[in-house]
Order: sequence, then C-alpha cells, then structure tokens
Amino acid sequence: MSEQRTRPVVYAVWLIIASVLGWWAAFQLTLEKFAVLEDPDTTLSCDVNVFVQCGTNLESWQGSVFGFPNPIIGLTGWMAPLVVGVAILAGARFPRWFWALYGLGITGAFVFICWLIGQSFFVLHTLCPWCALTYFAVIPTFVATVLQLFHNGTIPVSESARDRARNLGVWVPLASVLAFALIILLAQIAGVDVIGSLVGMIS
Repeated sequence: MSEQRTRPVVYAVWLIIASVLGWWAAFQLTLEKFAVLEDPDTTLSCDVNVFVQCGTNLESWQGSVFGFPNPIIGLTGWMAPLVVGVAILAGARFPRWFWALYGLGITGAFVFICWLIGQSFFVLHTLCPWCALTYFAVIPTFVATVLQLFHNGTIPVSESARDRARNLGVWVPLASVLAFALIILLAQIAGVDVIGSLVGMIS
C-alpha cells in the first residue's frame, strides 16, 4: 500500500477545517473580551439574549481558569492541529511518541471543553455562541483523533481493530451531530432556552 493511500488525508483536511473554525471562535471571543475591558457596560455582538450570550461567560472566573482569558488558549492551541493537518497533507509521517503526545493534548482539550459546557449550562445558565462553535470543532476532532490513534497503532490493538477504527471514521460526522444535539438537550435541561432563542431570532 502506497504512502499516499496510507496517509489519513480526510483526517488531515478535517484538522485544518476544525482549526480554522476553532481559531476564529477564539479570535472573536478575544475581541469581545477587549470590548468588555474597554467598556464594561458595552453590548457585545454575541449577546443575543439572557440565555444565548458570551458576556456572562467572559466575565466569570470560569472564563479565565488559568488566570488569563480562555480564548488565548484557543488562539495558541488550535495552531497544533492546523500544523499537524498541513504536515500530513505535505507527506509528513510522525513517530508513535508524537501521536501519543498529540492525542494527550486533544484529550485534554476535550475534557476542558466538557467541563466548560457543564459550567456554562448548569452554573452560568448560558450558551455562548462562539463557545458553541468551539464545541463543534473540538468534539469531532477528539473522536477522529482517537480513531486515528487506534488506526495508526499508537494505541496498541489487533489488526482487525485497527481496520474497524478506520472504517468507523465515516461515522464521525454523524457522531458530531449527535453530540451537538446532546449539548442542546443538556442546555434545555439546565434551563438555557436555546431552542426558544433560535426561534426568536428566526422570527
């Protein structure tokens, strides 16, 4: 099997797309944070209503978990999957230790996002639009990366299991849609009226 056929091209393309989406969301949140710092009473462009907004999230302690605004993590962190995606398309082949560290980083991002989802819904009772775009980028990236780690042998499994991981890759988009639907459901359970807000925006 040639290198061209063994390279995870679809995975690489998704990494590039997800990185652009995630970085753009982080950039917009950074601009909103600057606006709040300049004028605490300003109305942010992402503040649709009391439920769908980013102002509450940015001003909370959860919005600066490590002592600086969370969007800065996105501005820097999304560069990693972008570089990996471009490198794969260019023909780069990474050793197992690299994939292990990369997978650990993506897993950390996924865990952090899950924590932020819980804090946003069940503590702050809001859904940040730009944060939602980040969720949409991180969740399928995590799923696709786990499958890639199985397929390339970073996670040691049998040859048949590696083949199944490769075949399961086609279900990542559906899994992502279901994950996003679960996020909306959790928001509704937490009292964040996302559906009503979206209907109001459309009407």
